[in-house]
Amino acid sequence: MMKIVINICYGGYGLSKAAYDELGLEWDGHGFKYDDDRSNPELIKVIEKLRRKANGGLSELKIIEIPDGIEFTIEEYDGIEWVAEKHRTWTGE
Repeated sequence: MMKIVINICYGGYGLSKAAYDELGLEWDGHGFKYDDDRSNPELIKVIEKLRRKANGGLSELKIIEIPDGIEFTIEEYDGIEWVAEKHRTWTGE
């Protein structure tokens, strides 16, 4: 199973300064590191270790699991996120 970090509250994904410190990163004031790599093993490890202390100011981060080998995308509405399996889409353009 593959682990993925998502945000489950209104606001959006973000990491705390404590999470940046644990990752050995210089705090950038925003907390968006790994926004495009939510299955990163280092990110997963920090979220599991710090739990709520890893949450950014407007986030409630949660680790979910999906089957290995699934191509996925993270969808969101007003900052609340979920994982969807990627599929093909065609438009009239």
